[in-house]
Amino acid sequence: MTLIRKPFVFARHAQSTFNAAHLIGGFTDSPLSEQGIEQAKNAESVLSDVLNNDLHRDKWSVVATSTLQRTQRTAFYAVPNQAITPYEQLKERNWGDLEGCPIEQQLPYEVTPPNGESWDDFEARIISALNDILEQYPQPLIIAHSGVYRVLNNVINGTPYCPRIGNVSPISFIPNQDDGGWKITPLKGNSI
Repeated sequence: MTLIRKPFVFARHAQSTFNAAHLIGGFTDSPLSEQGIEQAKNAESVLSDVLNNDLHRDKWSVVATSTLQRTQRTAFYAVPNQAITPYEQLKERNWGDLEGCPIEQQLPYEVTPPNGESWDDFEARIISALNDILEQYPQPLIIAHSGVYRVLNNVINGTPYCPRIGNVSPISFIPNQDDGGWKITPLKGNSI
């Protein structure tokens, strides 16, 4: 699978109630925790700085989220003056029978959870959604899930195994012109 080579900014949603309880969230539509609401509000200044200083504009070409409320509410607080465009295909991986279980029970990514989604199907769904967004918009902000970040890591670096991305930790993805790689840069304030 290949990702269209256009720049974008990615951020994982703010802390959800499932994150706070160390539970597998997946398709489960868990709301933001109180801490998550504060994280999302604090991200507004970082994302505004990127627009004003780095992109020299006042709006993102699109703010794309999944259809789960934890991504949409994060966008609502983090980029309050922009419309949100939800994509069903950007939802987190369906962990099937493991939804709501302690995070320690999560299986390796290449193992399909009982009644859940295979890694290959999940990755194909995510790359299709990302490519659809990148075809339409010059430099989008994508607010989604840690699994989406793992798909990006797999496509770019060849493995889904990487440190879990922090809640509302914006990262810039810019394709290198010289070597076909990507410049992946955590944006200032990434420890929100």
